[in-house]
Amino acid sequence: MTKMRVLAIPLVATLLAAAGCGVFSNGDASTDAPLERTELRVGVGSPIDTAPLRVAVADGKFTAAGLSVTLVDVPADQAIAKLSSGEVDLAFASDVSIFRATAAGTALQLQGEAYTAGRNTMALVTLPGSDYTEPTLKKSPKIAVNMLDDVGVLAARSVLGTAGVDVDRIQFKQNPFDRMPQALQAGEVDAAWMVEPYITRAEKELGAGILADGARGATLDFPVSSYVSTGAFGQGNARTLAVFRKVLGEAQVRAADPAVVRDALPSFSDIDRTTASLISLGTYPVSLNGIRLQRVADLMHNSGMLGARLDVQSMVPRP
Repeated sequence: MTKMRVLAIPLVATLLAAAGCGVFSNGDASTDAPLERTELRVGVGSPIDTAPLRVAVADGKFTAAGLSVTLVDVPADQAIAKLSSGEVDLAFASDVSIFRATAAGTALQLQGEAYTAGRNTMALVTLPGSDYTEPTLKKSPKIAVNMLDDVGVLAARSVLGTAGVDVDRIQFKQNPFDRMPQALQAGEVDAAWMVEPYITRAEKELGAGILADGARGATLDFPVSSYVSTGAFGQGNARTLAVFRKVLGEAQVRAADPAVVRDALPSFSDIDRTTASLISLGTYPVSLNGIRLQRVADLMHNSGMLGARLDVQSMVPRP
């Protein structure tokens, strides 16, 4: 991992000089006082989104900073529930699910952004021979999504609506990502909203094609996921979480080199080296930016997912 350390030093220095502050520095507490705790349980999901964190834990970066971080695999639809029940101290979750839970009354505090969508990292996918070759060819398209109230629905509605489809006529069908190819083959859906590595696997194994990139227009460079704690945990462990954000930010900087992510993925996921070399990758934000994340909450509000506008900045740790 020597290459990673060498890359990180100049990159971090440049970022600090440009921003005038540390990566993920929001809410950093004085280092004079001891940490409130030295152990953190962090719920994780998508291996691509969480790759920088996983690599940093494996390389002992958190241990060197005085934190013992245990990663706990948590299904996407259980992240906030596991956090609220105290089974994990922090959770990785989609920004949509985080903001939906906050709007419903769950007090949450953001602890770092995980992943931002890039070109073809999320997309509407069809199979060869499909008669759905342009987004507007179906007036009431049936679209497979992994969850009926998450980023897939939000992105698909945005992309298809921008193309001219009446979003109220879209029929969303819930399917796990790994079953979407079968749903397409059976004609149960016209297209599937997929993310990597499922897009690349469908292309390799079935000759699938991309009907529409899910990261364009209103969802161009779209924030996808973050790390979050409960509000109470955030307030009670400010110094500990400041260290977590600092080490995470440095890990995100190292992940700016795609090779770091591609080389690591096979070690902690079922993504083989060939697929890892082919997948489209987004970016790993090195700062916690409420303004950037507000885009997600505002699109949710405008699409009817949120009844009232959510102030994301209120969820960011205060200095």
